[in-house]
Amino acid sequence: MIPLCAALATACATTATRPEAPQSRGDLLWIARVTYGVDSRALEEVRRRGRAGYLDTQLSGTDAPLPEVIGRQIEGLHLDESDAAQIVTTVTAEYRRINALPDGADKEQARRTLGEQGNKLAYAAVRRDLLRAIYSPSQLKEQMVWFWLNHFSVSQYKANVRWVIADYEEHAIRPHVFGHFRDLVMATLTHPAMLQYLDNAQNAQNHVNENYARELMELHTLGVDGGYTQADVQELARVLTGVGIRLRPDAPAPVIRPALRGDYVRQGLFEFNPNRHDYGPKTLLGQPMTKQGLAEVDEALDRLARAPATARFISRKLAVYFVADDPPPELVARMADTFRRTDGDIAATLQTMFESPEFTASLGRKFRDPAHYVIAGVRLASDGRVISNVNPVLFWIARMGEPLYAHETPDGYPLTQDAWASAGQMNTRFEVARAIGTNGAVLFRRDDEAADAQPVAMPRLADAPTVRVAMLSLSADTREALAQAKSPQDWNTFLLASPEWMHR
Repeated sequence: MIPLCAALATACATTATRPEAPQSRGDLLWIARVTYGVDSRALEEVRRRGRAGYLDTQLSGTDAPLPEVIGRQIEGLHLDESDAAQIVTTVTAEYRRINALPDGADKEQARRTLGEQGNKLAYAAVRRDLLRAIYSPSQLKEQMVWFWLNHFSVSQYKANVRWVIADYEEHAIRPHVFGHFRDLVMATLTHPAMLQYLDNAQNAQNHVNENYARELMELHTLGVDGGYTQADVQELARVLTGVGIRLRPDAPAPVIRPALRGDYVRQGLFEFNPNRHDYGPKTLLGQPMTKQGLAEVDEALDRLARAPATARFISRKLAVYFVADDPPPELVARMADTFRRTDGDIAATLQTMFESPEFTASLGRKFRDPAHYVIAGVRLASDGRVISNVNPVLFWIARMGEPLYAHETPDGYPLTQDAWASAGQMNTRFEVARAIGTNGAVLFRRDDEAADAQPVAMPRLADAPTVRVAMLSLSADTREALAQAKSPQDWNTFLLASPEWMHR
């Protein structure tokens, strides 16, 4: 029998060119890229509506209804019962109460209890994200949510970010994933998760903190080669002085100097405090700033979001995510042109990419990062059946090094194969393939169910319509390995561990 571990070790090699199979194979590869992974519903919808019709719906930005039982699971997480301001007000008051307690066991226990509540809230946010990724018919939107969460990355382990990450995804990211890029940047700039994570809440005149200004240029807009200087970072940091949060939204407004009272802004947790703002003259990207107060922040953001370097940087990063680790420069140039002409319209930029010959030529060749690998396997194996226990899925993704909201540095997780194709990573992928293929029924057993409850049989993947189509594009080595499988569980494992399954 051909050792699958050896096949995994060579999964990063370019798959040998094979004759083109019937159109359904092309649809399968296309769906595997536009969605998190093929299932029968997506394949049938593309066959019925065609790729163009399916893509139009996906790019519309609407949230197609989730399966009813998934909707109930998400409602049971209770993430929509309080907004960020209410949560932070309550938590801040509890921290004050705990800090006032005398030192001792009771104080330490109160701190642990509050910390556990924050961890549970963050965990619920991750579970919601994963359920949507697996089951939402709006598959492209879910991929874009992940993409932008990774681009505007925050870590739940910094400060009090874990209390507001659910709100960050729901209100700063999701509404703007297909909209205008500038609006997305502003939504993240004014959200307490970002302001705490990159320390701009501490940025004030005479106490300037450059952290967020640097990452706003290097990671969020212009890119490291975007033509800005250290002087631009310093000037942008001055522009951003006074942009922060008010952890007690119920508290009265600070006392503002009479001449600046009209500049004070507070919306929920966001606060622009003119007492902390540097009103001196500034020059950004070679041009003087003409506005003052919060309007100065708007002016700077206009300049950053509409710079040609930003169009190139964002277009290339989208192409890296969806097309190739080193995308064709001609494709990036066309995408950047669309980005500029449409004032940063993300959906239009994606449309240029998806309709390109370069995108079509890349199908089946983009290496799956851990989240794509696990979610694609679960979508194929469950094929619409609703899992009741997402904990194993979260564990598998975390074990491979890509848990949501957990990247410590603001650059986000890498999008290229070299970060995820080590020998150790491949061994882990084989173990995950075996877990899904042989014991995937654990996904259908609730946390509170007895271990000896009636098991749910996993499907025979060899009989799945999507897999029968996929067989057309498998290499001779993979087909031989599958032919020698001694059980359906082995067959499932070998398929999910095959070099072809590592790519989308």
